[in-house]
Amino acid sequence: MSRPLYIATLDEIIDGKVTDVYYERTLKILKEKGLDKTKVIMDMHSYSLPKGYKWAIFAGLEEVLKKIAGDRKIVFFGIRALHPAVTPAADRAAFIGGCDAVSGVIGAKLIKEKPVGTMPHELILIHENQVEAWKAFDDVMPPEVPRICLCDTWYDERIEAVMAAQALGRRLYGIRFDTPSSRRGDMLKIVKEARWTLDMLGYDYVKIVVSGGIDEEEIAELKDYVDFFGVGTAIACPPPVDFSFDLVAKYDEERKTWKPISKKGKLPGRKQVYRCANCFEDTIVPWGKEIGKCPKCGGEVKPLLKLYMDNGKIVRELPSAREIREYVLKQLEKLEL
Repeated sequence: MSRPLYIATLDEIIDGKVTDVYYERTLKILKEKGLDKTKVIMDMHSYSLPKGYKWAIFAGLEEVLKKIAGDRKIVFFGIRALHPAVTPAADRAAFIGGCDAVSGVIGAKLIKEKPVGTMPHELILIHENQVEAWKAFDDVMPPEVPRICLCDTWYDERIEAVMAAQALGRRLYGIRFDTPSSRRGDMLKIVKEARWTLDMLGYDYVKIVVSGGIDEEEIAELKDYVDFFGVGTAIACPPPVDFSFDLVAKYDEERKTWKPISKKGKLPGRKQVYRCANCFEDTIVPWGKEIGKCPKCGGEVKPLLKLYMDNGKIVRELPSAREIREYVLKQLEKLEL
């Protein structure tokens, strides 16, 4: 079979071809023994987080960054670090996790949002003059695209920021620093110096955007002086979260009931998770058991696990990416870093 890219097709995913070989062998054995129609319940859960992380959201690292950034905007710039086939999924996860926007054209389209971006160094290098490049951007781009000039290609960041402000005047929305680590120095001092100079010269309306290797530590350090953050690999390539997928119940056709079963080290049986709206404590109980209040603080609890698919069919309306994002951000208000 010839294919232009080393990616699985939709049919291969649906047909179960994207799997480990021991599952293929297991299926063969079960078919031979007449057990391939056995119904089971599986648990999927995280059993450890990266060092230093107290919590995570099923979307990626972006929720941590948003929690730190507060009212500062975060745009996901990381699709270039990923295989093109998975970038729309990464854009969606970044947006759900709290990013205010994404830069990917296809990813933004699929979540019904507008892509957000500035300009690359290539535009400036091809013009061989940053002012000409900034003016070309201003000439060609429609009015609704914010004029954010990249100000770190050749000269000192403060100098290029002033040059951009002088070149575009009130049309300039912001300036971006994407200085490589080899030339970066102390980014906090660079940003503070640029902000001071722009304000002193009457350009206090100009926003400052910082990108390039930005992570949660830099956001915490810079957020008092930076208006927007462009975050790439810290979201696209975060520390891994260990996941486990385990069989915990088997259906007994003769007795018409579920039989709890699991390997050692795992809790057998189907489960429900109740979350406290007050202290955010999660309590795991056997399926069918209800708890009236949080065992930790006595607050109101709600079940988290809901049925979305039954026998291969979607049985509940799926929320939009924006609805999921709003739900995530509401939860973040109750969490501490």
